Order: sequence, then C-alpha cells, then structure tokens
Amino acid sequence: MRYRSPQAGVTLLELVIVLGLIGLLAAISFPSVSAGLDSLRLNTACDQTASFLNAALDRAERRQQVVEVTISRAASTLTLRSTEAGFERVLAMPGGITILNVLPEVAGESEEAPRRVVLMPGGAIPRFGVELVDKRGSRRIVRVDPITGVPEVERPQ
Repeated sequence: MRYRSPQAGVTLLELVIVLGLIGLLAAISFPSVSAGLDSLRLNTACDQTASFLNAALDRAERRQQVVEVTISRAASTLTLRSTEAGFERVLAMPGGITILNVLPEVAGESEEAPRRVVLMPGGAIPRFGVELVDKRGSRRIVRVDPITGVPEVERPQ
C-alpha cells in the first residue's frame, strides 16, 4: 500500500500576496532611497569641486604659475587654465547638480556670463565660492578661505 503525500507548492493566491507585499515595501522605501542618492550626488559634487579648487591653488603656489579658474553657471562647469601651454582641466557637475551662484555676487553681472578668478603665485587668495544645488533644492557652498587657502564645504542656513 502506497502512502500519498499532499502536493507541495505555492498557490497563485499566496504568490500574489507576497508580490503585493514586496511592491508595497518598494513603494514606501523609494522616496527615501531617491533622496539619499540625491544627497550623495550633491556631497560628491561638493568634494569634487573642493578638490578641483585645491588643485588650482596648489598649481599656483607650487609651480609658480598664474592660474585662471572659470566658473560657468550656464554650463555648470569649472575650468582650470594656467600659463603652461596646453594645460586645461574641466570639471562638469554630475547629473542633477547645477551651479546656482558664484560668490560674492556682483551687481549687474549677467547669469550667463562666466566668472573668472585669477590666482597669482605668492599673491593673496581671493575670497570666492561656488553654490551648488540639486534637483530637490538642497544647497551647499564650496568656499575658498583667503586666510588658510583651503576650500571648505558649508551648508547655507
């Protein structure tokens, strides 16, 4: 005499319930994951900008070269040029990050016109900054401290 075991498996109703729960968890967690990614992009852009400005300051001091930093709000890029022939570096902001403002603000300056900052070897470092914003409106300012000569990231109030 053979013993028959009940059939093992998953019913269609059980599968639909599990998939519904997974969809619900994904829908609840998506906004926080999306905000976390935007925050990560903004922090990465700030770190890259600070590093880029630090490289410009180092080049002016260590190589004794005049360095020009061009900040374009329209293209959301920073460009570094020096007196060395053919030297040019460009930093483009990652997707979703734009340059909102170049500090200090200059009255009458067009938003489309790029701002140029010239760094002289052995000279005083000008106080300037770049304000970055993400898609959600979070802002950070990367500002060069004229006393220490170090770019710093700050959160505006």
